[in-house]
Amino acid sequence: MRRAYSVETVRAAERALMARLPEGTLMQRAAAGLAAASAEFLGRVYGSRVVLLVGSGDNGGDALYAGARLRRRGAGVTAVLLAPDRAHEGGLAALRQAGGAVIGPERALGAIERADLVVDGVVGIGGKGGLRPEAARLAQAAERARAAIVAVDLPSGVDADTGEVSGAAVHADLTVTFGAYKPGLLIDPGREYAGTVRLIEIGLELPPDPVLEALQHEDVARLLPRPDAESDKYRRGVLGIAAGSARYPGAAVLAVSGALRGGAGAVRYVGPAGDAVIARFPETLVSDQGPDHAGRVQAWVVGPGAGDDAATVATVLGADVPVLLDADGLRLADRDLVRGRTAPTLMTPHAGEAAALLGVRREEVEAARLTSVRELAATYRATVLLKGSTTLVADPGGGPVRVNSTGTGWLATAGSGDVLSGLAGSLLASHLSALDAGSVAAYLHGLAGRLASRGAPIAALDITEHLPDAWREVVRD
Repeated sequence: MRRAYSVETVRAAERALMARLPEGTLMQRAAAGLAAASAEFLGRVYGSRVVLLVGSGDNGGDALYAGARLRRRGAGVTAVLLAPDRAHEGGLAALRQAGGAVIGPERALGAIERADLVVDGVVGIGGKGGLRPEAARLAQAAERARAAIVAVDLPSGVDADTGEVSGAAVHADLTVTFGAYKPGLLIDPGREYAGTVRLIEIGLELPPDPVLEALQHEDVARLLPRPDAESDKYRRGVLGIAAGSARYPGAAVLAVSGALRGGAGAVRYVGPAGDAVIARFPETLVSDQGPDHAGRVQAWVVGPGAGDDAATVATVLGADVPVLLDADGLRLADRDLVRGRTAPTLMTPHAGEAAALLGVRREEVEAARLTSVRELAATYRATVLLKGSTTLVADPGGGPVRVNSTGTGWLATAGSGDVLSGLAGSLLASHLSALDAGSVAAYLHGLAGRLASRGAPIAALDITEHLPDAWREVVRD
């Protein structure tokens, strides 16, 4: 599992380690890792042209020491000092001793245009707000040039704790981060600016409670429900789905499709789209008598394509089993009814729905995804899966937020969220917690989308058809 820590936690761990090591050891470890990653990214060091954008902090020192190492391997290295009187003295001396050149910002554009690699050492993980005009001008020049861009620890201009970008920022091809992942590297919009992220271990001792967690294959495999010799369809869990309407019967079909691939033993469907559901999935147990007469279930999904059926949403929320609330259900649900539930609730809004629930603009949610998902979870006392370019899952009681690491832009297609709801609901019925059901479903859904797409457009049912492949890939690894 990848774990990301706050700036405060990382700084504390760095101070504790530096107190036990000879002065400068930690920076040398970081610089060595940065130089090695940069050399690997370049492919050929000897004869290459490297430009260092150097700020006044330790990030600038890391860049200078790494530049000295690359210079000793035959690269032509030029450091652009954005704050000459505050540049790291030891790093600057090391670069000059290795034969590197040092210039001011006024001479930087030509060097950047000729560079093979630009190293962003402008601002460290403690930086707030966008780049200042001089740094922004050089960052934009680097983007226009043919050079690859490597960020030191975090792209300058990205908030390390939240991933928010409030002004100009560096767009890196590779970010080399030290000691621990920072939340801003894993959450959009910051993740988009980071490019590929490479972690360099420097010996930090970190606490067991990160800000952010990202499941990997082995974590998902451990959580997936697996039948044993004594299992039957009821012991594996039964999911109820109250979805669809005369106008949106497809939402019911898609939710059922995801549920049937999610590990539960049976799916009960209630609603007006029963004929469409049974025509496509004859194994579904269909009823038109409402949730109260559907039979026993271990969890409910309510809301996809529900139109204005607020009564059904209220009935399902009154059940003493886990409930997944999605789409129209989010709009129709009474907040106090959700807050008062004792059984787990999993809400799955996209950014627009989240914005409506919070009473803000969609752009505000997209710019501050971590803050938004935490606020929603606390406000509704529910687990919240915030869908989007980086899907986040937050529990109402706090603790690490889960960030999903799978997916593709082609998942932004009609009905994709309905498939996810059915899949997550099935995992709820299989007795996973709301946090685990949401994060495992997002992982499998994203992986299935990748497998279905392989770079081409997909439809929602393509995701369903590739869920078994995604499941097998996770378990095999």
